[in-house]
Amino acid sequence: MKNVLIYGNHIKKSYYKYLNILLEKLEKENIKVFIYKDFYDLTYSGLKSNNGYDVLSTTEELLNRSIDTVISFGGDGTILNSTVLVKNSNVPILGINLGRLGFLAIVEKNKIIEAIDMMQVGNYEIQKRGLLKLDSSPSIFEGENFALNDFTIHKSEAPSVIAVHTYMDSKYLNTYWADGLIVSTPTGSTGYSLSCGGPIVFPGSGNFIITPVAPHNLTMRPIVVPDDSRLSFEIESRSNTFLCTLDSRYEKITSDFKLEITKADFEINIVVFEGYDFSKNLQNKLNWGNDKRN
Repeated sequence: MKNVLIYGNHIKKSYYKYLNILLEKLEKENIKVFIYKDFYDLTYSGLKSNNGYDVLSTTEELLNRSIDTVISFGGDGTILNSTVLVKNSNVPILGINLGRLGFLAIVEKNKIIEAIDMMQVGNYEIQKRGLLKLDSSPSIFEGENFALNDFTIHKSEAPSVIAVHTYMDSKYLNTYWADGLIVSTPTGSTGYSLSCGGPIVFPGSGNFIITPVAPHNLTMRPIVVPDDSRLSFEIESRSNTFLCTLDSRYEKITSDFKLEITKADFEINIVVFEGYDFSKNLQNKLNWGNDKRN
């Protein structure tokens, strides 16, 4: 690593010490440090030393400054937010986990120094994660119409369910009467979709997972489809306002909108270390194989 960007959102003051550990380690390794502007503004008062860190806030600046690694300082949600900055630049993301589960942010906060050491000697791998893309008419999410985790349609304010007429490759698939509908990538299968009863799908499986949110009809089960499919949706309900989300970003839409989900034409590079195993991650994060009855 030569030029590194630290990306983050608002963090607790108790985590400032880990940020300073990271900065001190990078400086010791003679790595040029850039900080995402919004994150710098939020954490400036907690930095032990200010060696004139450069800040940046756009993808163009990321490329112009020859950033070779983005270090996401937060949790999985922070990594999701960082993809909007990284986009199709192919710059890898290393996630430091300040959150709880950490399926993407695999470096625990007490392992920061060890992680940087492994990066410096090349003891890591790049895992490519596919994204989904939203095409809509009228257009929404200008320039940011992709998601690493999931796309959702959700009722907005009305208490009644919505009907989501769903088509795959222009052929009718199903109508979901529910509070909402999730289309997730394999990466997103451990997120919102999982909490709504969706399956866990291994990264790289080449699928989309369609999961209804609180379906009115109990025969409406999650379904896994190939990610080379075109999924399109028509929405109706007593209310004409709905929420449409891509990861943590959202827009309000009406039933006049035409929505289509396909696989994005680029991938996000996630740093993992040698020996990383997704099944082991599941065991550790979800306590699989541990009998808590005794």
